[in-house]
Order: sequence, then structure tokens, then C-alpha cells
Amino acid sequence: MAFHPFRDFGLKALAVALATLLWLNIAGEPVVERGLKVPLEFENVPITLEIAGNPPDMVHVRVRGSSGIVSRLEPGEVIAVIDLAGERPGRRLFDLFDGQVRTPSGVEVIQVMPATVTAILERSGLPRTVPIVPDIEGQPSKGFVVGRITTVPPTVDLIGPESQLQQLTEALTEPISVESATVPFVNTVTVGVANPRVRATAPLSATVTVEILPAPVERTFHEIPVTARNLEGRRRVVFEPNQVTVSVRGPRNVVRKLGNTAVQAFVDLADFRPGRYDLPIAVESGGELGVTHIDPSFVRITLR
Repeated sequence: MAFHPFRDFGLKALAVALATLLWLNIAGEPVVERGLKVPLEFENVPITLEIAGNPPDMVHVRVRGSSGIVSRLEPGEVIAVIDLAGERPGRRLFDLFDGQVRTPSGVEVIQVMPATVTAILERSGLPRTVPIVPDIEGQPSKGFVVGRITTVPPTVDLIGPESQLQQLTEALTEPISVESATVPFVNTVTVGVANPRVRATAPLSATVTVEILPAPVERTFHEIPVTARNLEGRRRVVFEPNQVTVSVRGPRNVVRKLGNTAVQAFVDLADFRPGRYDLPIAVESGGELGVTHIDPSFVRITLR
């Protein structure tokens, strides 16, 4: 095919004119310098290694270029990069120079600070399974308490640097507020760990069920007679004192229905010979009740 240098001559002339105008426009702008805070990235990290130390996330870079280009720089257009290909575990020092900073055309790097970055490289640990612990904040309404808390799933698998992975014993959910709550509720929340170098094997959320229960109440019973259990034969026993005061705590609906005989105080005299003893008081109450106070907690007995 024959070459025709003047084919589409008009379009070619227009392109040359536009390029010339652009060059004249840029060439006519003053050259300026500008300091930038830019992200530091690590590339080609070996799959068997983790960055365990705390290298800076950002570095300072000074660039030079025409005022038009430099003034229009957007975040992410200038990036400092450290290549970890072929690195091995240990504490490493990496020099930062202009060739490790990626910039748009027409922008020159004249300084990078700091000039050296320290990074600790560590072997990746085996996945570690830890329980998920809900982060509960606030208090329920007056007269209510937080009951049982369940999490689905109950555990999460974490990965990260070997030494830091072994230090973790739990993963936390994002905060869950129980402030002023009066009824049970269910929340789906994100799960994570405080250490930024350790992470879940996959993004994870958990469903947390929080029971809100009426607060337990306390009730005190006075002049409860002390009795003897497992008293052998026809032996006689004298108590000093023969009555005690007992306080119990439990669900409101249960405690309010208790009769005067619902709480029993006794001493166990199995295998005791005749004599005088100071023995602790035992109290029998319903399975939902807890004994909070016995006064006195010991009695003197005379066994004949």
C-alpha cells in the first residue's frame, strides 16, 4: 500500500497544534515543590511470612513539578512501596529512595522521610481457634439484670504472626448496648481483634442473644429454729442459740411466694459422740434461691 503523508492532514495538524499548546502551557507554569504524606505499602510478601512489627503506615515525600500538576495531585497518586520478595524472618531495615515512590508523569521525587524503615518479619502461625466474647456496654433498666448471653458461632479462627497469635485468648464483638433494656434481644455484630496484625480467616459476624431478666430480690427470715439431722438413737441435743436469722436471694416471683417454713436451718450430727461442739449452720432452701447471710453462722450444741 502506498504511503500518503498528507492523508488526514487536517487531523494531524490539529493534534500537533494541541500538543504544542499543552507543552507551552506546562512549560510556562512555574516549577514548585510540595511535601506530601503518602501511604507506605509492602508488596510481594511471601505467603509464609507476616509483618509482625509496627512499620509506619505513612511516610513523608517531597516532590517537584509544574504547579498545575503538583497542585492537582490526589490521594493515592503518590505511593511508597517496599518489595519483600525473597525476604526471610527477622528484623529488617529497608532504605527508602526516590525509585521506590510511584508518581504520575511529570512529578519528580526529591526526598523521602524517613530514609530507612524497620520491619519485623515473622513466620505465619497455624490458625488459632478462640472464643467470641460479646462486648456488653451499659446497664439495663432499674430492676433488671443481664442474664445468659449466647453467641453463634461461639468461636472464630484467627491467623497472623506466630508469636502474636499465641498471645490471643479471645475475639471481641463490636459493642452491644444493654442500656435501659427490659426485654431480651438479638443483635448481629462484627467480630474482630484489637491486634491489627491478627485477623479472622474470613470476614465474620456473630449473632448475639442477650437475656434481660428481672433482678433478683433478697428477703430475710427471722427466728428460724435450728434443728438436728442424723441424730442417733435417743440422744438429746441443746442449741445455743436455738434460732437464727437467714437471708436468701432469688427471682422476685419465687421469693415473694415463700412461706415461713420455706427456709430451714440445721446442723448435721451424724457420727458425733456426746459432748459440746461449735458447728456451722446449714440452710436448706429452694433450688432457685441462694443463701446470702446466716446470723449467727455457728451454734454451740450440747449432745447427751
